[in-house]
Amino acid sequence: MPIQIPDEYGYVLAVASSGFFVNMFHMQLTGMHRKKSGLKHPISYATEEQAAKDNNAFRFNCAQRAHANFIENQPTFLSLLAVSGLRYPVAAAALGATWMFGRVAYGMGYASSRGPQGRVFGFLVAMLAQMVLGGMAGYTSYKYIVG
Repeated sequence: MPIQIPDEYGYVLAVASSGFFVNMFHMQLTGMHRKKSGLKHPISYATEEQAAKDNNAFRFNCAQRAHANFIENQPTFLSLLAVSGLRYPVAAAALGATWMFGRVAYGMGYASSRGPQGRVFGFLVAMLAQMVLGGMAGYTSYKYIVG
């Protein structure tokens, strides 16, 4: 069976493209906390001792980790979004937008004064959306295999 791109697939593409802006948000968040911490490039993270003594260094580490976590999860998310969008473009786009929202909330929460505890809400939102997208992508793949 040939793969047909649904008319609504543009929504999927729009959500996928929004990842650029979410990545830029994480870059800005990390840069802001780097500046406050006084840590210069190429230092990737404050040491454990620096973070324990300086809240700005600790929050930089949190922002840096949130950004890294976004980058680590984005390829899997984009794959699930692209595949599930072939059969369910509007639902996939809505879940994708929810995932992006969750990733912004994750970054903001993690880099807040709450530190790692602040990431929980964003994690739950993004992970729930990603799990549903995973199920949809699996079902879409199955339907393409069996026809």
